[in-house]
Amino acid sequence: MTDNATHCWPNSPEQPGPGGRLIVVSGPSGVGKSTVTDALEERGGFYFSISVTTRKARPGEEEGEHYRFVSEERFGEMIRADELLEWAQYNNNFYGTPRRPVLDQIAAGSDVLLEIEVQGAMQVIGAYADAVTIFINPPSIDELIRRLRGRGHMSEETIERRMEIARGEMEIGRQHFDHRVVNDDLERVVGEILGILARSPSN
Repeated sequence: MTDNATHCWPNSPEQPGPGGRLIVVSGPSGVGKSTVTDALEERGGFYFSISVTTRKARPGEEEGEHYRFVSEERFGEMIRADELLEWAQYNNNFYGTPRRPVLDQIAAGSDVLLEIEVQGAMQVIGAYADAVTIFINPPSIDELIRRLRGRGHMSEETIERRMEIARGEMEIGRQHFDHRVVNDDLERVVGEILGILARSPSN
């Protein structure tokens, strides 16, 4: 494994078909993706997809609520069985979205909210033309560094490595995402995203 993010691209496009919308929220590490999507989930009206990951649970994270925590062996099995809608390697850990629950919920008419890494989001963009993609930017690079340091468990070397990745991800967000929002105030950014979704057509 490497410290840089890597990803697996889908072999062929596929579309969820009529029904609900696929909503992708992404952004660099430390930008507050989880906080924003948790607030969106509290507003209701979404099916929140639970990702699988090979990283260890952080304090306060619960199995099946924040992530499904699996071994690298199990993650590899899921890749080989085509059970993942997307997957990515980030900072020596793997993350992915189980495929079947997402497609089932969309077919049932539910709007599905994915909070995923940028590399996985690019797979979804390549495979699902109708996905609504929202990129969360930090107010500034300095603020992003402050947030990462505030987590209290990262070395300066790790933070520098994540900042290098983040700069590249923000350029991807500028070029490839439908919408970009700045996470400078939780209520404001949630309201902005809800406004974007209100203007985005259903399938």
